[in-house]
Amino acid sequence: MNRFVFFLGALIQLSLYHSTQAQQTKNNFEEDSKKLTSALQIIDLFYTDTVNNNNLVETAIISMLKELDPHSVYLSKEEMKEANEPLQGNFEGIGVQFSIVNDTIMVVTPTPGGPSEKLGIMAGDKIVKINGEDATGTKINNNYVVKHLRGTKGTKVTVSIKRNRKAELLDFEITRDKIPINSIDATFIASPGIGYIKLNRFGATTIEEFDQSVAKLKDGGMKNLILDLRGNGGGYLTTAIEL
Repeated sequence: MNRFVFFLGALIQLSLYHSTQAQQTKNNFEEDSKKLTSALQIIDLFYTDTVNNNNLVETAIISMLKELDPHSVYLSKEEMKEANEPLQGNFEGIGVQFSIVNDTIMVVTPTPGGPSEKLGIMAGDKIVKINGEDATGTKINNNYVVKHLRGTKGTKVTVSIKRNRKAELLDFEITRDKIPINSIDATFIASPGIGYIKLNRFGATTIEEFDQSVAKLKDGGMKNLILDLRGNGGGYLTTAIEL
């Protein structure tokens, strides 16, 4: 009986401890939120010049996320629209999915059949110069990349690439083109009864393309399927879950 009472007392203490910790965390969050709000109000009321509060908030969010890890980033509504374009339809440009890591443009994956892939640009390549000008540092964001690398079909852009285990920069002159946005690179019967599908992204048309490929393979006698996700650059989480 005494052991039971002791055990019950320990559980109650543990529960109270976690409750106290949760309340403390909530209080700290509220205090930090008030601090940010107060700073914005003071700037708005007393700063000598007119300021754009929206720009201040955007800058604050970007700076906060830089304190986390290279993969935590903030996209504005406009940047999000541009970032999603390769997942939704055709566009004109050099044909790469990119990510900005430590103020550097990194190629996540070149678009299969696009101008960059045809020239030999690879996943992991870092674009450090565009048309001879430095393309690294705090000025680099999604708008910068879109402005400098996308463009009308037939126009040219030169990029200098830093590749792992290569001492010298690699220069490529890329002729922009209309970039096909297909999720599936290959569909075929690999051996009797075994189908193969290579999926390069999770985009708006992925499920439809996948269903068509599976139907084709079943007609060819598929019993088992190899789904190749090597080099897949990601995309819509909901599409990945649905698939």
